Amino acid sequence: MIVGVDEFEVETPHGPARVALEASNLTCGLLVLGHGAGGGIEAPDLLAAAGAAGSTIAVARVLQPYRVAGRRGPAPAVQLDEAWAAVLAELMRRFPDVPQVHGGRSSGARVACRGAVVASPPPVGVLALAFPLLAPPRKDGTRGDRTPEIDAVDAAGIPVLAVSGDRDRFGVPPEAPHREVVTVRGDHSLTAKGPIRDAVEPWLGKLLPTPPGPIS
Repeated sequence: MIVGVDEFEVETPHGPARVALEASNLTCGLLVLGHGAGGGIEAPDLLAAAGAAGSTIAVARVLQPYRVAGRRGPAPAVQLDEAWAAVLAELMRRFPDVPQVHGGRSSGARVACRGAVVASPPPVGVLALAFPLLAPPRKDGTRGDRTPEIDAVDAAGIPVLAVSGDRDRFGVPPEAPHREVVTVRGDHSLTAKGPIRDAVEPWLGKLLPTPPGPIS
């Protein structure tokens, strides 16, 4: 059974990150979720994904150090990645030998993708909510392409579930050999909790199946 939310801080090279952990005494899997650039861990799609986890899947929602410090402007990618790695190391210490799924929304999905291909051991899956294929337009109208970040996860053979709004102005990832893509009604904010949960729940169930008997 769920024992409630345990909030704690993890020291990283760029200040403390904050983790909201929901776990039970029968944990057989861990879902780790990061937030968007200017948002937090209470985003609707993150809560929907957390709600899709079964009773034996722990959920850790990670607030990056710059948000803990009260800043809205995102830190550089290298700092986000280093802080994420520090949190993952602490969660691995707390949940040894427990398979993990890494993910997040928007910027957090990018961090999870970049981290997945260098993590040891790698996650058993990556959940990419509102993954932004295209950067905001530059002054000259051109837009940076983030596709290589999510494609690298597919190239590594790690299963990906990408859930995007059908009107997302930053684009929707295409399907790939190891990538399932689900579009729901909405834009980049992804507020449709029901459809998100319906997409995430069976996918998590395939990666982190409930064991036949009790876990000590």
